[in-house]
Amino acid sequence: MSSNTHKVIEQYNYIRSSDQDASSPTRHPVVVVGAGPVGLVAAIDLAQRDIPVVLLDDNDRIGEGSRAICFSKRCLEVCDRLGVRDQMVEKGVTWQVGRIFLEDQQILDFDLLPERGHKNPAFINLQQYYMEAWLVERALQLDNIDIRWRNKVTDTRVTDDCATLEIDTPDGGYQLEAEYLLACDGARSSIRDFLGMEFDGQVFEDRFLIVDVKMNADFPSERWFWFDPPFHKNRSTLLHRQPDNVWRIDFALGPDADQAEEEKLENVMPRLHAMLGEDIDLEIEWISCYAFQCRRMEQFVNGRVIFAGDSAHQVSPFGARGANSGVEDAQNIAWKLELILKGHAEPSLIETYSREREMAADENLGHSTRSTDFIAPDFAVAKAFRNAALNLATVAPFAKSVVNTGRLSVPSVYDTPLTTPDTDDFGGVTQLGAVLPDAPMKDADGKDVWLLDCLDSGFTALYVPKNGEAPPKIEGVRTLVIGSDIRDAEGIFTTRYDARPGNYYLSRPDQYLCARFHEPDPAQIAAALKRARGQVA
Repeated sequence: MSSNTHKVIEQYNYIRSSDQDASSPTRHPVVVVGAGPVGLVAAIDLAQRDIPVVLLDDNDRIGEGSRAICFSKRCLEVCDRLGVRDQMVEKGVTWQVGRIFLEDQQILDFDLLPERGHKNPAFINLQQYYMEAWLVERALQLDNIDIRWRNKVTDTRVTDDCATLEIDTPDGGYQLEAEYLLACDGARSSIRDFLGMEFDGQVFEDRFLIVDVKMNADFPSERWFWFDPPFHKNRSTLLHRQPDNVWRIDFALGPDADQAEEEKLENVMPRLHAMLGEDIDLEIEWISCYAFQCRRMEQFVNGRVIFAGDSAHQVSPFGARGANSGVEDAQNIAWKLELILKGHAEPSLIETYSREREMAADENLGHSTRSTDFIAPDFAVAKAFRNAALNLATVAPFAKSVVNTGRLSVPSVYDTPLTTPDTDDFGGVTQLGAVLPDAPMKDADGKDVWLLDCLDSGFTALYVPKNGEAPPKIEGVRTLVIGSDIRDAEGIFTTRYDARPGNYYLSRPDQYLCARFHEPDPAQIAAALKRARGQVA
């Protein structure tokens, strides 16, 4: 049960599809179930790659509660390619500093992006309904996305060559077939239930109260976390600023809290006044009491069905890993499905989605579990350790590294068969199997550009020429020559990439570095490209 005074900002009409009048089920290359951020990102990415998509959602609206609010630098980089980043950054609250308090004493602060030379901030805070509205708007601009509101999947069957969906609508039922089905239908995934697939992991008993409060306050645009504050003794509290003078406040309540009682306004208001003062003028937009799980499916791919986002994995909210990791799932699968459906890769390439994103999920689950164990320890010994660490951190700098209020979301570095191992030594901060770091550049006309904006939606190479030599020409790879096509505007690219003459960097369609060489020959690059397409064991 949740309380919500925020009005739904968008509602969409049900429109009857021609598939509902077909004499037999129509087959589509990709059907996406769930028009949340993950499903919308997947659909838009595929559509921009000229893959037709049917997007089904059982609802007809967005905007009920703020839900996810914290979007990472990597999420913004993905959204930039999809055409919604600028709105998000303009509306969102940019932040990169966090502060941690014990009672009323600050014991730690951190800066998530201390270096310059990145287009996108470390994080923005933005209500999820804004992001969803802009994603829907973008999807409606693309001819090869068919969004079907109030289309509820009531059953799913999988064969060797397709998934068959039973769908209920206001006009009755019909069937669809999908060469590939993306299940982006959230934590209570009906697709997962239809296929009899379960989660493994940990269920946390502690309950937390979320309150989104509209008020004028002078807190800075930072992440503030309190252990045992005077206004909420023996528990923790988290404060984040959102746009429109809305503030997200999380109160830890413990495992015995009564959800229905805690959500009552007469019980919420005393907590807020104890924290903010009796005289503050505020309006409550959203109240929700929740417990959470750190679990995932054993396998994210079941034949023709691919699970992404909360349908595949669930994490605690500490660290902003839920929506951000789901967006990373979506961009990982989109380029692989493009290659498969266009005949440039074998269907087995899908297996690397499982390997890469299951590894990322394990990483996220590990961080989330450790954060939750520190924030809300279950046992007396764990709580004693936590309290000792907090007290020691007030006087001993080395103890600050133990304090854990949520290691914030960063993209995973993949240990994957799609990556060609280094044969040479490289310095800099660039890592194989990781997202290429951004850098300020100039184009051939001297205009300021960003490196990641220059990368193609396919495979792109960065080549640092030696003695004026032309880059190796490889079919299926677009090559950017550093110094002519784009120039290192401030020396940041050279430092981050250890960019010496003759260096060659091969980027996957999702902007991950899959190979790099000193003075490669065409055969080396061709082999690396083949490997990145999943064509080499």
